[in-house]
Amino acid sequence: MNAEQNKPLRIAVLSFAHTHAISYCEALSGRADIELVVADPDGAAAPDDAPRGAELAASLGVDYVDSYADALAWGPDAVIVTAENARHRELVELAAEAGAHVLCEKPLATTLEDARAMLAATERAGVALMTAYPVRFAPAFADLVRRVRDGALGTILAVRGTNNGKLPSDRAWFTDPELAGGGALVDHVVHCADLIDELLGARAETVYAVANRTIHAGAAVETGGLVTAKYPGGVIASIDCTWSMPESGPAWGGLTLQVIGTRGSITIDPFAQHVAGIASDGAVWASTGDNLDAAMLDEFLDAVRSGRAPRPDGAVGLRTLEVVDAARRSVASGEAVRLG
Repeated sequence: MNAEQNKPLRIAVLSFAHTHAISYCEALSGRADIELVVADPDGAAAPDDAPRGAELAASLGVDYVDSYADALAWGPDAVIVTAENARHRELVELAAEAGAHVLCEKPLATTLEDARAMLAATERAGVALMTAYPVRFAPAFADLVRRVRDGALGTILAVRGTNNGKLPSDRAWFTDPELAGGGALVDHVVHCADLIDELLGARAETVYAVANRTIHAGAAVETGGLVTAKYPGGVIASIDCTWSMPESGPAWGGLTLQVIGTRGSITIDPFAQHVAGIASDGAVWASTGDNLDAAMLDEFLDAVRSGRAPRPDGAVGLRTLEVVDAARRSVASGEAVRLG
């Protein structure tokens, strides 16, 4: 390995808006092969309950710069975009212009037009675009994919996904229709859509969805939803994306995937491994499973170092956004929507 390959990678995290930015900083901070900076210029003005900006960076022990321009002028090899959904396009395009590879938080964008523009910008610049789907890296999912492809379940008939969680109350933008692009349909459908597409090796043909605000009735976006998608061969997949975990719950929520075939069924629950109990300061719920964010970051960093395309890439982010877009149109029309 030459001296250039031994140099630490420069990584800039753009925004603390998404709470996953904290996990990414914790995974990268202190690594000898990484130099890390964060910029969160919108944090000070955000109406959030939890810390943002320089205060949060200091608590995490990471270097902070005041603007996205400063972060990009630093010359990062790659950036991680964890801003509000509606701001993804601008930051990805700026990063591409600066020649930085990009890991972008899900959903890739709030509109298909923005997502396509992001793919085009990174392709023109010759930089990688990866979509942040950490559950792809769960050992349970890898084992499920292997069993399905080996024929252990026979012909697949149906898939049932759930991605339920708390209303993200400490980040106000999650319930802002403009910044988020929607509510539970936008926030939680894409994870399961990614897993189902990868599992079946196919894209959804039609999407039907219903949504409501029965839970958290005062929210400006949908807080509950159920999406049903039909895949080639007649496979029916459903995704429950409701923000149904109460605020008093000890954990943020969870994700499950059940696959039903002619020879049996398998259910995975990648976040189930934990210790739980009651302590003097309240309920205890601590994950003891694999750090999926760290595994996803390892894939991204290896792709940046080697010059190969990361997986899942930006095209996957666009494809899963197409499912969300169809779901939103289905809710509005009351009818199933055929994907192009």
